[in-house]
Amino acid sequence: MIAPHFFFPLRRIGLSCWFMGCALLALAQTSERHTLSGYVTDAASGETLIGATVWAEAVSQGVASNVYGFYTLTLPVDVYEVRVSYLGYTPQRFEVDLSAKDLKLNLELQPGLALKEAVVTGEKENRIEEQVQMSKMEIPIDQIKALPAIGGEVDLLKSLQLLPGVQSGGEGTSGLYVRGGSPDQNLMLLDGVPLYSVNHLF
Repeated sequence: MIAPHFFFPLRRIGLSCWFMGCALLALAQTSERHTLSGYVTDAASGETLIGATVWAEAVSQGVASNVYGFYTLTLPVDVYEVRVSYLGYTPQRFEVDLSAKDLKLNLELQPGLALKEAVVTGEKENRIEEQVQMSKMEIPIDQIKALPAIGGEVDLLKSLQLLPGVQSGGEGTSGLYVRGGSPDQNLMLLDGVPLYSVNHLF
């Protein structure tokens, strides 16, 4: 016959094993993790969205979709509310259940409100080099008429020698040297039409 006091140690051992088993089971459930994965795309065009954020707020964990629009997020076993966002799109929230197995979920985002096209108009200003103007000098007509006239008419080419920097080529020629240049570098215009061989002997 077994003494009653013999059962007390066995009962304690049994309770300890039961508590240990419960603790291990809870630990196993806590450490078990499942993976949520899929693609993030544009709901209108089906184009994959690169860099979209998939965020589980309950555990403050998230990932960004790769260059193929694919994402993968591994979380402890539980039910989560996942927030998906992308620049220029309306954020979406989805409830996912990871308590049983891995889950593949393709997420679609709607484009956000698009702003109207902005048209900017303005007047074109002349560039600096277009605004550059060569120096300009004028001879009053009264001063030209006051010059000595040969044959009844005033020599216009001779009148130009009154301007600074303009010299004649010497006696017997009417060629003009403007600021060190040669006579063939001068442009003569009459009502906008170029004139050639305007020199004379005297």
